[in-house]
Amino acid sequence: MKTARHNRRAVVIGSGPNGLSAAIVLAHAGLAVEVFEAQATPGGAARTLPLTLPGFHHDFGSAVHPLATASPFFDTLPLAEHGLHWIHGDAPLAHPLDDGTAVILERNLNDATTAFGEDGPAWRRLLEPIVDHFREFTADSLGPLVRIPRHPFLMARFGLNAIQSAQRLANTHFRNPRTRALFAGLAAHSFLRMDQPLSSAIGLVLAAAAHAVGWPVPQFGAQSITNALLAELAKHGGQLHTSTRISSLDEFGDAITLADITPRQLLDIAEGRLKPSYRQSLDRYVYGPGAFKIDYALSSPIPWKAQECGRAITVHLGGTFEEIANAEAAVSLGVHPDRPFVLVAQPTLYDPTRAPRGRHIAWAYCHVPNGSTLDVTAEIEAQIERFAPGFRDCVLARHTSSPAVLESMDENLVGGDINGGALTLSQFLFRPGIHNYATGTPGLYLCSSSTPPGGGVHGMCGYHAARLALKKL
Repeated sequence: MKTARHNRRAVVIGSGPNGLSAAIVLAHAGLAVEVFEAQATPGGAARTLPLTLPGFHHDFGSAVHPLATASPFFDTLPLAEHGLHWIHGDAPLAHPLDDGTAVILERNLNDATTAFGEDGPAWRRLLEPIVDHFREFTADSLGPLVRIPRHPFLMARFGLNAIQSAQRLANTHFRNPRTRALFAGLAAHSFLRMDQPLSSAIGLVLAAAAHAVGWPVPQFGAQSITNALLAELAKHGGQLHTSTRISSLDEFGDAITLADITPRQLLDIAEGRLKPSYRQSLDRYVYGPGAFKIDYALSSPIPWKAQECGRAITVHLGGTFEEIANAEAAVSLGVHPDRPFVLVAQPTLYDPTRAPRGRHIAWAYCHVPNGSTLDVTAEIEAQIERFAPGFRDCVLARHTSSPAVLESMDENLVGGDINGGALTLSQFLFRPGIHNYATGTPGLYLCSSSTPPGGGVHGMCGYHAARLALKKL
């Protein structure tokens, strides 16, 4: 219900999940909300586009969404009523090895404990406290970082493991090279070297999510998430303007403004309104490695040597822990590895709506130095062929996206960085500055993945920024 106290106009720049979440929070509070999107299709990295052949529907950015199903804010919204339905594979993740077998991350924690053999007890000790209290965990972990958590003992236990490097955690807890390889793939989602602090944090979160909520895909593609959020926004009077690029904040007057953009874009459109100290924090903001992505239209499913890879929508390709660690270390030094760590999504194994009958799509990317201009199609496909001989014979069409292409389609992907900034220790705590969402300019807030809790489709950056904006009212 609208109230006189909140009879204000609010604008949101960017229609990614964070921007739309911020807009929904403000609309729920009774503000007149408008969202401005530079692209013709809303959604930011959560879009589904016809990138290859007619009838094949590809996710431009995010494809598999454990953090969306874990989002405390999304959990409060009637997104299923707006057409959002989640589809799970038989297992969240497969990690094939050169011996023709694959390590499978099972959905059920008991099954995973059994499957990991001698490492099963250690796996359970690491993850059971989080899995058993996952909603409490996400309420704390997907929030502002500089604050007192609601569940301090749970977060302290997690923090002692999360602050470690993936290399140290794996060496300490796992004996079997198969378990270590699986964990390396999970930790590599951080885009950090395996010997860097915090490189284990993302791996632990993703592993716990696999057991607690799974790693699903939205039916019809990531656009379904965006469409459901837009439907909720429209229900409360919010408006969307696409193909509308904002070049200056001056055109918004005294409207409350939330920006789902990165520090670089905020400097471009608001520098004259920012305090010198905040401008300096934006100038110092560091972007992480980029991604090189390929979307495939396929005549058949990927022919994995390890047939159990067909149980999972997500497949990690990289071999052993040591091989993945070497690849990520090379990227951190600005070098393109010959054998990159490759992430593959194969949603049409479980969601046939994404391709013509009997056909399939796949989505693959690897990490490259930020702003890389090198075409690494051959390297990615060599890794896929390594574990799925004959893959190239299944390719009907491919669409490659270099870091420059990714950034041209979503300016938040600076240099191909899909996480909104490097996960360094300082940027983990102060993202992008000590005040996180507040800019120091009255009525102006940052709500992108460059704020806590960072990258991922969960909407929590926008949620927390909007809550702060309402509190300031």
